[in-house]
Amino acid sequence: MERFPELAAELVRLKVDVIVASGNPAIIALKKATQNIPVVMTVVADPVGAGFIASLARPGGNITGLTNIAEQLSGKRLELLKEINPKIAKVAVFRNPTIPTHTNLWKETLDASQALALTVLPVDIRATDEIERAFDAIMKEHVEALIVLPQPVTTTNQQIVELAAKNRLTAMYPFADDVELGGLMAYGSSRTDLWRRAAVNVDKILKGAKPGDRWPVEQPKKFELVINLRTAKQIGLSIPPNVLARADRVIR
Repeated sequence: MERFPELAAELVRLKVDVIVASGNPAIIALKKATQNIPVVMTVVADPVGAGFIASLARPGGNITGLTNIAEQLSGKRLELLKEINPKIAKVAVFRNPTIPTHTNLWKETLDASQALALTVLPVDIRATDEIERAFDAIMKEHVEALIVLPQPVTTTNQQIVELAAKNRLTAMYPFADDVELGGLMAYGSSRTDLWRRAAVNVDKILKGAKPGDRWPVEQPKKFELVINLRTAKQIGLSIPPNVLARADRVIR
């Protein structure tokens, strides 16, 4: 990520017609590098809170595209954890307090936990060298489940996936990629769908449209539930048939 400013500056020097970027750190670098070249963002969390755009309806400036965050995702993730493992009572949440979106996601999770009679435990992770200590801490608290909020440090992190399985945690991840690595389950916006819709934005720009007040930033429309049955077997968990029937993809 430390190379993002350098790479953003290089694209500006090349005078490209449009830049497509994924993730908040990349958009931060591009926002500093150019106010003129159109930027199409995708898989970006809370672009308003991050200061990338003025509002979803009227973003202004040169940045448009899609956000991958939608309301009530946190509650749905907790509901799914409870549904596949009714015995859980305490859930750890891996978050980064320096990321504004995580503040909102944590509040949503806390609110949803009360209705489900669950205790949620916030665990702050800012760097990879904090991961092992984080697992040591949550296992001392007798946590049975885990939610991993999306951020570069923890997303598609093999160490987290392996430690969650080793400790037999009912774990929920933000993206299907985590489940392909061996994570138990993921529920969230479809990144494939977001990238396809980003291509539509690029097409508009190349045909002469300009980002601005009349071009709203879009929210996710398609969500996906992905379950890894191999991991479920490894941790001794039986996934209810009604949950499997709702899954968009099952890894066997």
